[in-house]
Amino acid sequence: MLTHAETSELARSVLAVPPLALTPELDFADAANAALIRHIEAGGVSTLLYGGNANVQNWPVSRFRDWLERLAGMAAENSWVIPSVGPDWGKLMDQAAILKHMRFPVAMALPMTGPQTADGVARGLQDFAAAAGVKLIVYIRSENYVAPEALGRLVEQGAVFGIKYAVPRRTIEQDAYLDALIAAVGRARIVSGFGEPPAVPHMRHFGLAGFTAGCVCLAPALSMQLLRTLQAQDWAAAERLLPHFAPLEDLRERGNNIRVLHTAVTLSGLADMGPILPLLTEADPALHEEIRAAARALLAAEMAHRAGRAAA
Repeated sequence: MLTHAETSELARSVLAVPPLALTPELDFADAANAALIRHIEAGGVSTLLYGGNANVQNWPVSRFRDWLERLAGMAAENSWVIPSVGPDWGKLMDQAAILKHMRFPVAMALPMTGPQTADGVARGLQDFAAAAGVKLIVYIRSENYVAPEALGRLVEQGAVFGIKYAVPRRTIEQDAYLDALIAAVGRARIVSGFGEPPAVPHMRHFGLAGFTAGCVCLAPALSMQLLRTLQAQDWAAAERLLPHFAPLEDLRERGNNIRVLHTAVTLSGLADMGPILPLLTEADPALHEEIRAAARALLAAEMAHRAGRAAA
């Protein structure tokens, strides 16, 4: 596992955001988590971000260190494992005390949806970085969550490493807040945070460094191919890849992104994710047949892509 990260790492790989596999007793499921990591890495993805899809906001702080150590121990030597922290200040500080004594160079601050102010969020991020000695990727999902100027200062101070940007827009190409963030911290520090489909306009129109995704967990080689075509500015080739992801992404939009992905990995046959940690539940059983079909089709496309690449 990488213990030092430069900004260039944000463009080296798609940032996979995997679910977390649990036993029926809600303990860490070693074999299933290892199987998923091996599949992702075998497809060429070298960044594993344990965040919303892993339901990190509901992890007990008492298990935080143990679960992260297990995940880090499963990752390849050149893989970058990014834990998530927060979202509230209390968790940030408790987790800072843990990460201070671990080997993770960067963590992601989960977005806070409770009582907050932009200045208060900036102060909380600064407090964490100072206490942990760990830089932060700031996950932004709402307008003016943190003032761009404040994030620029936190980058200069060494507290903020980058931004995962996922503010929904009716027209993705029109985003004054994202323009302001780019002016404050630079394009190389910002990744699109919505998955494969929005990554195309985000990288084409704003020049963002890369993207995070959930479907990459099933189709890492295809997702990496999308990243490379976008970096090469081959927009037509990128558009041709999107239909592989569309059916499962549509289901995630309908049935909750986290819940559907968790269930999709299991129904694909790749690895049994088990139950999802409360306060969530698995995907609606009424969607299971559609999820199974979409997940298996995406996995089949992935394996065909790998086979074609090996034969070339």
